[in-house]
Amino acid sequence: MASAPILSGTTLVVASHNAGKVREIGDLLAPLGVRAISAKEKGLAEPEETGTTFDANARLKAEAARDATDMMTLADDSGLEVEALGGAPGIYSARWAGESHDFGEAMARVERELGAIPGASRRARFVCALAVAYHDGRPTEVFEGTVDGALTFPARGTKGFGYDPIFVPDGHPITFGEMEPEAKHAISHRARAFARLLARFGERW
Repeated sequence: MASAPILSGTTLVVASHNAGKVREIGDLLAPLGVRAISAKEKGLAEPEETGTTFDANARLKAEAARDATDMMTLADDSGLEVEALGGAPGIYSARWAGESHDFGEAMARVERELGAIPGASRRARFVCALAVAYHDGRPTEVFEGTVDGALTFPARGTKGFGYDPIFVPDGHPITFGEMEPEAKHAISHRARAFARLLARFGERW
């Protein structure tokens, strides 16, 4: 296993302007003694997401932030894949919320499109790709995590963000939007991607 620096006391740039996402990543990093700051705090523009996969877009965002700050960066590209919609919204999950980032409208669109398909399955999954871009010449690495579940309407809960209020993870009776943060962190797609990242570095970075 390749070695990597221990980051206790380090500040790491999270290449995102999504406050909920930055908060969740910050919570996952906190036990390592790492402080997360957002791209917005660093005054970085959001790069155009031209990739065709979660992996590609995570790499793009992490490397753009690294190049702009000369700091180690972590980027997340994640979204909801709905089985009956052929995997949509997928990498376009944020874009379904529009320029106003109205996920209420995004969730309503999912419900409308499912409603137009007789007998449509409500199976879905969340996908997260976490990209780590280093400032010391090492190549960017990406770690992916998923969580399966089913959609429910109307939306329930206000504790999460994005599509959380319509997603019920397998084995649980409540939506991500109804879960306490600690419970969600234990099973979420982001937490699973993060676990793979930690395993890569022997749980010490």
